[in-house]
Amino acid sequence: MGDLLNRVLVAIPLAVVTIAAVYQGGWAVTLFAVVVGALSTHELFAMARATRPMAIAGQIGTMIAIVGAHWAGVEWVVAAIPITLLLAFVLAAAVSMKESATVSIAITLLAPVWIGSGLASLVLLRDMPPNDFGLNILLAVLLGTWASDIFAYFGGRMFGRRRLAPAISPKKTVEGFVIGVVFGSLAVWWTLYAIEDHVTHVQAAVLGVVVALVAPFGDLFESFLKRDLGVKDSGRLLGGHGGVLDRIDAMLFAFPAAWIALDLMQRV
Repeated sequence: MGDLLNRVLVAIPLAVVTIAAVYQGGWAVTLFAVVVGALSTHELFAMARATRPMAIAGQIGTMIAIVGAHWAGVEWVVAAIPITLLLAFVLAAAVSMKESATVSIAITLLAPVWIGSGLASLVLLRDMPPNDFGLNILLAVLLGTWASDIFAYFGGRMFGRRRLAPAISPKKTVEGFVIGVVFGSLAVWWTLYAIEDHVTHVQAAVLGVVVALVAPFGDLFESFLKRDLGVKDSGRLLGGHGGVLDRIDAMLFAFPAAWIALDLMQRV
């Protein structure tokens, strides 16, 4: 119970800061994403320090993706990848490395591809016109992701019997996953049903299912990386919550999935 209380005490102010930045939108939410991206990229490279990632190239690529998303749109999110590749190659070729340069460059690229595009999608969602639409969509995605995580945790503890991915995250269960998907989907649908007129009930339901289904895979992906790299938490910045990456892992999959789903539904 003490560990749970500690997590709650950390989670509440984090949620307040996040919602405040999302509400402001514009450069405020972009700056928020930049700070989170810089901390997350630092944690990724700290976990993978044995592979000698090109940290400067990775940080620059992540920042380009996030800032570019607000400044010029999705094109600069894509542009961040070849820019990072070029910088990583130049830096790797300029130093004498005992480690594999291929692995080093690949880990460096993971920053803009995973962290950069994930947080850039947050900015892209918030920037969707009109202003209130982007705000409402992003609030719905955040609430759906949080609901999926919370209900999966408690549902797994109460009803969990079958392991979902024992080799990656032994505590996650199939029952918890299903409960999380159901309540995460409902959270997105209910939020949009209550406050947003620019999406239909069907579109809101589809978005809810997409977010609630994809978010747990973001959590599993980070757990997979941590097991592969031999670490328990991505960092210690948030105490019982671990590092920043440990808090946003589900969102780094949920934000791009939500943006893609909305883009596809608007084209149909």
